[in-house]
Amino acid sequence: MTRPQTNPQALLRLFCFPYAGGGASIFRTWSNNLPSEVEVCPIQLPGRENRLQEPPFNRLAPLVHVLAHVLLPYLDLPFVFFGHSMGALISFELARYLRRQHAPGPLHLFVSARRAPQIPAINPPIHHLPESAFIEALRDFNGTPESILQNAELMQLLLPVLRADFAVCETYTYSVEDPLACAISTFGGLQDCEVCYDELAAWREQTDGFFTQRMLPGNHFFLRSARVSLLRYITQDLTRLLAGSPEINTHDRS
Repeated sequence: MTRPQTNPQALLRLFCFPYAGGGASIFRTWSNNLPSEVEVCPIQLPGRENRLQEPPFNRLAPLVHVLAHVLLPYLDLPFVFFGHSMGALISFELARYLRRQHAPGPLHLFVSARRAPQIPAINPPIHHLPESAFIEALRDFNGTPESILQNAELMQLLLPVLRADFAVCETYTYSVEDPLACAISTFGGLQDCEVCYDELAAWREQTDGFFTQRMLPGNHFFLRSARVSLLRYITQDLTRLLAGSPEINTHDRS
């Protein structure tokens, strides 16, 4: 986890989980556009950026287990989760794991560019493909710049974490549990060929609380192209949470 701008006056922490192959730098400037009472805590998973030498996780359950123990000391403030694509799946299963451990849970879950977990994948897995086929599949996702895909030396550094991240998602098996108590806000890209409106809407089944769905211009990586709109909507939800949550309003910061 990274905390680029520790905020001693924070009333709420926002833990941010990246997409496959992504790192904490995706969220580096988010605090500039969110309420001052929110401390942004990007999650830096092993195998990328400043943790490039560490082996990445290739299964979700052990990753969630480690995350829960690493984050536990930082759950002393009310908190929320944001996850994009793979990060949405991680944050959802982390919220359920914390509940099973009777630990504090998120007050809100922001789910971005990920079908509801109970909906099985349609596309065949790619994490086990030969290198050339795997790179071609990555090209179809439009998430990796062509200049990087054509840089053989750089791709040799990136391929292990990309394969591992896709394995995390593609080997995931959903298990039925009670809906979460926290609210869920979903975000989708209007031109996203990977996740459709109905697949996002199905997240409604995973909460007993407030649910909202918003569609933004862009493909699967609209969090980059529609960043301003995305952060504006997140700010709206966080502002309502800050104003109306008894857990936040009565929290002792002494």
